[in-house]
Amino acid sequence: MKFSQLTEYFEKLEKTSSRLSLIEILSELFKKTPTQEIDKISYLIQGRLAPFFIPLEIGMAEKNVAKAIAQAFGVTPEEVTIEYNKLGDMGLAASQFAKKSKDGNVSVLEVHKTLTEIANTKGEGTVEKRQKLLADLLSKMEVISAKHLVRIPLGNVRLGIGDPTVLDALATAKLGDKSKRKLLEGAYNKTSDLGLIAKTLWEKGLAGVEKLDVRVGSPIRSELCERLPSPQKVIEKMGEVDAQMKFDGIRVQLHKNGNEVRVFSRNLEEMTHMFPELISATVAQVKAKTVILDGEALAYNPDSEEFLPFQETTKRRRKHGIEEMAAKLPLKAFIFDILYKDGQSLIDKPLSQRMEILSNTIVEDGVLIKSKNQVIKDAKPLSIMLEDAISKGLEGVVIKKLESPYEAGARNFNWVKLKRHSSGELSDTVDCVILGYVTGKGKRIAFGAGALLVGLYDKTKDEFVTVSKIGTGLTDEEWREVHKRADRIRVESKPARVNSLITPSVWIKPEIVIEVLADEITRSPIHTAGKTDSEPGFALRFPRLVSFRGLDKRAEDATSVDELIEMFKQQGKK
Repeated sequence: MKFSQLTEYFEKLEKTSSRLSLIEILSELFKKTPTQEIDKISYLIQGRLAPFFIPLEIGMAEKNVAKAIAQAFGVTPEEVTIEYNKLGDMGLAASQFAKKSKDGNVSVLEVHKTLTEIANTKGEGTVEKRQKLLADLLSKMEVISAKHLVRIPLGNVRLGIGDPTVLDALATAKLGDKSKRKLLEGAYNKTSDLGLIAKTLWEKGLAGVEKLDVRVGSPIRSELCERLPSPQKVIEKMGEVDAQMKFDGIRVQLHKNGNEVRVFSRNLEEMTHMFPELISATVAQVKAKTVILDGEALAYNPDSEEFLPFQETTKRRRKHGIEEMAAKLPLKAFIFDILYKDGQSLIDKPLSQRMEILSNTIVEDGVLIKSKNQVIKDAKPLSIMLEDAISKGLEGVVIKKLESPYEAGARNFNWVKLKRHSSGELSDTVDCVILGYVTGKGKRIAFGAGALLVGLYDKTKDEFVTVSKIGTGLTDEEWREVHKRADRIRVESKPARVNSLITPSVWIKPEIVIEVLADEITRSPIHTAGKTDSEPGFALRFPRLVSFRGLDKRAEDATSVDELIEMFKQQGKK
């Protein structure tokens, strides 16, 4: 397929805000895509060259892309910058200089190969080499292709397409019905690789996809917790359970293959280079040639022998100064599950068996610590355990069904969390996604943002819906930081996957996740979370920001609409 043909579809996708239309357009594209290109196109429509867990980032700065555009089309970088400042989009700036006479003969495979070469270029003269490679490629592009090509190295494809939408389109194109997405989703949750799913479906059909299984080196999508309001409700719903303390750290998935160890976050990002002590500990403490472990990493103060708050732990997420920060804030990791061992996937085995296997896999007294679990069948000991956890400054308790498998990517009542309950407040915080901001008034004019429009993720519809506007809980410096971060990802119009009745002063891409505390959940006709034709939506009453979630959560991992509705019911509302 020619890259110009692909970007014709990019144009259509960019101009639609209807998810059904996105699926229809993508499905039409996929039907025309040959097997050798289907994986590459699955990545490119999300602005990537490989699955999310492979750290293949192009990462070119705007000024360097501007120089490449200038070099490609025989203009000055200053002329490109003027167009960029006027249009606010480097892709549109490139399209002003591209030759309309070009026929766009470059193939998708050639574009992917060149962009991969740019991403892999390192060493002396890297900036100049990358600029030349991009310029040479751009010089072969017609107007529309140049516009969309430039956006890829800047990480700003502006198509707003999530994983479920891609899976829907693949199912529609090859299986005839988007409702068959579920048949692909199981394999995706085990492999986290959309391109692999697509290529396998094209080559081997649905039977081939269903044979895809857990692999060391490919992160498994994390199983997540539902909520219940009290120990009594937990026992009523779940019966005899396995209970563990809930630590507030960074979710880590450790993959060991011989002496090679890789670490992944819950949002599938590779973090191996950030945590050297986890690497050496996994090699030393794990009695298995190949293994996948699920755990929570926390910063630890060896002098006081205490674990530090989440905000301290997140300081370990960095690209530079790693050894220095590792000495200052060493980590320990509480391992609470084992998903794979010595060539065998364990995710279908019941939790009770996995815990036994885990006990025989980790050598204690080191950086890796097996989470202490307790089998409980009455509400009273569970209440005591919850109180003990809170007294130690922990988040609470996680309760799991003893016979449950590990359901990759699922959030259901096999796993439930119990957290602190404060009078007059929800029993838990809500993770929201910033969708836009309203320009400040009075003192806040200086900050650029006076209130944040925030939302939740509706997994069923693969869209973000509004749940509140937040104007309290931020310091002056935090308001400035919000403005700075938001303006890097601002867009001119409502993103394709956002469903909102409110129009903020500025829309931004749904990427920034924040932790919010509110007094209660109420019904609201102006918010779209849970809204139907006959029922109003849901909203947070008196919301205030607690913290930024940093990079440990993707927007799609924020609190879901289903979770919010469950929390609403737990308030005793009708």
